[in-house]
Amino acid sequence: MNITVTAPLTTVTPQRQNSSRDDINSTKTDSTTQELKQIQQLKARDREVRAHEAAHVAAGAGLIRGGTSFTYQRGPDGVQYAIGGEVSIDTSKVVNNPEATLRKAEQIRTAALAPAQPSQQDRTVASKAAQLVIEARAELNQQQNNEDKSKPFNTDIPNSTSSSGNLFDSIV
Repeated sequence: MNITVTAPLTTVTPQRQNSSRDDINSTKTDSTTQELKQIQQLKARDREVRAHEAAHVAAGAGLIRGGTSFTYQRGPDGVQYAIGGEVSIDTSKVVNNPEATLRKAEQIRTAALAPAQPSQQDRTVASKAAQLVIEARAELNQQQNNEDKSKPFNTDIPNSTSSSGNLFDSIV
């Protein structure tokens, strides 16, 4: 019995081998491109976060407590990039001094809204500062009212030797 084999059971063509190498190189290129894109995004986010927090610090000078705190993410290049941040600010009233509290509250609000794109937390702090402004103004008004009540009626009547123009002038 004669057996004739006309084609090998498996064929490997040079084109197929090159295609596999191209696939590997393409995967490496895609991976490298994705990593570079991710690094660029992380760098941009890092700049944005640092600028955002720096705006708070600059506007809140004197009220900032501690330094800026960042949350980091390690990029594919091994570098840590800031992806979030926060600044602590003193939001307490100035005891027994509504004028100082008013100035402080206005600075808190300014610091909270200082970044180009305030976060929801920034808006919340600004809202609380606005409430503090209202309370400080009310306290100032109350103090003014109390001072006005403690003063006697205005007894400062101009002294004049002429009788003309006085309410009790009489004509004979």
